[in-house]
Amino acid sequence: MLETEELNISEITRRVGLSHSATARHLEFLTKSGLLREKRFNRIRIFRIDRSDLHVEALMKFLAEWRAAENSTTDQVYN
Repeated sequence: MLETEELNISEITRRVGLSHSATARHLEFLTKSGLLREKRFNRIRIFRIDRSDLHVEALMKFLAEWRAAENSTTDQVYN
């Protein structure tokens, strides 16, 4: 979800490989925690990461640093 702006629950379910009900429970928890925002269009639910949340900001920074370290390690192995 960090790489995309918005995803519907069916696409999230497909990508993570969980059942629809398990995915819905996780998304509900993340939404109540303030990490996700949800839009509804009748039965369609669209989720996006709330990039203004401080926890999300910290997580994105951590992942960026992790990827940078992983890339530098990979570069060292192949050079």
